[in-house]
This record gives sequence, C-alpha cells and structure tokens, in this order.
Amino acid sequence: MDQGTRGELISRLAEAIMSVTTAHPLRVAIDGPPAAGKTTLADELAVILRAQDRDVIRATIDDFLVPRAQRYRRGQYSAEGCYFDAHDHAALCRVLLDPLGPGGDRRFQHAVYDRDTDTPSSPPATTAPADAVLLFDGVFLLRPELIDRWDLRIFVSVPFEQTVDRARDRNTALAGSTADTAEIERSWRNRYIPSQQVYFATARPTDHADIIVHNDQLQRPTWEVRPHSSIHRI
Repeated sequence: MDQGTRGELISRLAEAIMSVTTAHPLRVAIDGPPAAGKTTLADELAVILRAQDRDVIRATIDDFLVPRAQRYRRGQYSAEGCYFDAHDHAALCRVLLDPLGPGGDRRFQHAVYDRDTDTPSSPPATTAPADAVLLFDGVFLLRPELIDRWDLRIFVSVPFEQTVDRARDRNTALAGSTADTAEIERSWRNRYIPSQQVYFATARPTDHADIIVHNDQLQRPTWEVRPHSSIHRI
C-alpha cells in the first residue's frame, strides 16, 4: 500500500498505463461505487496522458444506459434493477470495447444513449490510433460480461457511507440547495448501495482489479497494485 498526494497518485497511475503494451488501443476500466470519484480520476488521467502526447478516448457507462422505462421496470428503488437492468453491455462491447480490442478495426462509437432526452444516440464512428488509451469510468465494470474486455482495471474504493455524504454535497453544490437530500438518501440506501452489495457478492470486483485506489481522502489517497497484476510496481 502506497500513500501520496493527489498529484503523485495521478502520475503513478499514468506511469502504470504507459507501462502496459498492447497491439491495439489500451482499454482502461475505472470502476467503483457511485460518488467514489471515478469521473474526476479519469479526467485527471486524461489531462496528464494528453500532455504526454497520448491520444485519449474518454467515455462513461452513463452513455450506455438503457431507456428509463426499462431500467426502472422493477421499480425506481430496486437494487436488482440497478445491477441487472440499467446498462446495455452488449452495445458497449459491440460499438466500443470490441472494436478497440484484439482483432478490432478500431472504429468506435463512444455512446448509444442520451440521458437528457432518454433516447438512443448514434454519434459518428471514429477510428482510434493503435496506441490510443480508452479511459472508461462507471459502475459494475468488472462484472463477468465485461471483465475480459479490459486491458487495465482500476477500482476506486470509498466506504459506502461516505458516498452518501459526497452525493449530498455534490447536489448542494450543483443545485444550491438541500431540497433533494431526502431523495438522494433514499436512492443510495435502497438502490445504489444495495446494488453495489449485489455486485460485490456476485462479481468480487476488487479481486479482479489490477490497481485499487482508496479515495476516501481525496488529497491524500492510498493505492495498491494487486499481486496478480502484470503491471510493474508503481
């Protein structure tokens, strides 16, 4: 287990990414519970990798949701619905992960769904350079349907209770009020945290992660490279 500043963590993760060699674009999963800091971490990595002249593809699981009626068919607060019904994994593999993987033609789409309009999205296909890096953040990325599609697996770990606090704080910062606090509390307690518990019980994501980032102290994180990882120690 190593500990350092935020900048040291990002630099070490970038080194790990640069150390992995593939004959196709490098597909990096940045997994973890909601409000763990996955998107922020991926964005920080994108900045430093682009500064090192790597072509970076940023994408997120939120752009591979299924329509609202389907993902809430078991109820708005269903944990099973959150885990089993929310995302279009077949489309994710078909338009993004497989084209960027071994034998793929590198022509990809970064989204299939527009959350604002709850409608399908079909952005133009783009061809990735062979040495591009896909930084893909989201929940449930190390589940059986996806586990073999990643070349590097990062798990951002935060205690579940702390994710509730972060979600409340984030809502207050964005909306300028605490009006939705009760709704956030209910969503986390009934849907998001229990769905993560289902995920941990069935997929054991931290067992499959190459790197675990303990992100409870944002400016003083700790991280570990798992023993099974082929990454050189960072």
